Amino acid sequence: YKIHEENLRVVQKYFGLFPPLSLAWVAGIAERAGHKVCLVDARTLGLSREQTLEILREFRPDMLGFMMTTYMYRETLGWAEFLKKQLNVPVIIGGYNLRVYPAQSVTPEPVDFGVHQQAVRTLPEFLEAFEQGGGYAEVEGLIYKRDGRVIVNEDRRVPDFNEFPFPARHLLPNELYAEFPTERKNFTVMVTSLGCPKQCNFCEAGGTPYAPRRPGLVLAEIEECVTRHGIREIDIFDYEFPIVNKRAREICEGLVARNLDVTWACRARIDSVDRDMLELMHRAGCRRIYYGIESGNQRILDTLNKGITLDQIRAAIRATHDAGIQALGFFLIGSPGENRATVDQTLRFARELDLEYVQFSKLTAKPLSKYWRDLVDSTGYDYWAEYILGRTNEQALPRPWVDLTNEQIDELSLYAYKKHHGDLRFLLKHSLRVRSWPEFKRKFNAFIDMFFRQEAVAERWLQRGEQFSIFNENPKALLNRMSTRAADLAASNKNSGE
Repeated sequence: YKIHEENLRVVQKYFGLFPPLSLAWVAGIAERAGHKVCLVDARTLGLSREQTLEILREFRPDMLGFMMTTYMYRETLGWAEFLKKQLNVPVIIGGYNLRVYPAQSVTPEPVDFGVHQQAVRTLPEFLEAFEQGGGYAEVEGLIYKRDGRVIVNEDRRVPDFNEFPFPARHLLPNELYAEFPTERKNFTVMVTSLGCPKQCNFCEAGGTPYAPRRPGLVLAEIEECVTRHGIREIDIFDYEFPIVNKRAREICEGLVARNLDVTWACRARIDSVDRDMLELMHRAGCRRIYYGIESGNQRILDTLNKGITLDQIRAAIRATHDAGIQALGFFLIGSPGENRATVDQTLRFARELDLEYVQFSKLTAKPLSKYWRDLVDSTGYDYWAEYILGRTNEQALPRPWVDLTNEQIDELSLYAYKKHHGDLRFLLKHSLRVRSWPEFKRKFNAFIDMFFRQEAVAERWLQRGEQFSIFNENPKALLNRMSTRAADLAASNKNSGE
């Protein structure tokens, strides 16, 4: 957990244990190119650096790969430095952070190479060059070092999302994953489209090219999840799953025809669904939709460039419930024009909607969002770039667009959670819906932590100097068994032939 994140610490603690999908894709790409891969999900398995090292020694890698996020860049870099020193092999990194800060991300000494766009073409070309001992200048999308300089090769190619293999879920402990609302296991996540053509001011994906995967490939991946990996619940992580009505219908109709034992969730805009679509989605197994509602104040919605009205929200949530689908609302605290009165207005609106789940996040200038660009332009200072280079301390970013301090926004976020989740009707409704002991334990512990252990101001957590740990509902015996399986898989994969 970092105080520059948009979520409260307790929310982040119980957010979920998700499969590292980006790395699973990279593993699939490397395997398709003829390489052996060991994928260690140390976070979910609860492994230390030393325990992870032992697994990797069984595998004897020629290279280490890491996915870098902006928020957790320094922590991941620390793991890369430790493992590289012990194994004496080069390090390659990729991920969202490299699209924003390609040169800065590869500057630190532990990093040797980086991929700043999609890996589907760059990675196989790089691995071939690496085996031949050079020729990196010809690999589009590669970042490398030469004579003490960081070289960033351009990549003007637009990859077809249909070219991607399925993520290498056979290398993951699929039995261990869950998110906060999860009701069935095994659980996994999917991405069926990239980008979002909408222009919400706070979102890093606003206005990015929309690249959907063919319905047939989506259906084949879901079927593989169910039949090969025992998946029973999938969260589709697309920014906007039903944005193309015809495509969404084709996927849903294919799921109805296959009659697979799986339920799923997705994200959708309020103006992308109607009653017919929602009824079809329910027949296809959809049981939960995450909606970006953001505020109960129309003026704030307009300022955020959401392009929706409060009445549209009411109608979409009502239709979702009528179709038998649970609705989760994402809300922002700290938007332009926000104050205590607008937060109370949002809380009344959320209560009126009778949402199954709510999430209150602090509006933050995330890299590539409009608020980030405006902040950098107005101050001439880019906190995120300085942070990944180790030249500034962890801190909450300023929010010049709102007449509230960061401390007040922290306090209002906690107030919103307590006010909404402390309602007796809400508590009774959720208690009656719990389907398993792990689900009850997850939600009960989150409630206790939010009401009695969540600090009102994020910086107080940093001042305490405590170690943050994610909530892991898996029994220790299961974690140990999965860790042993990961080690056995590493050894057998390497020893089965080069």
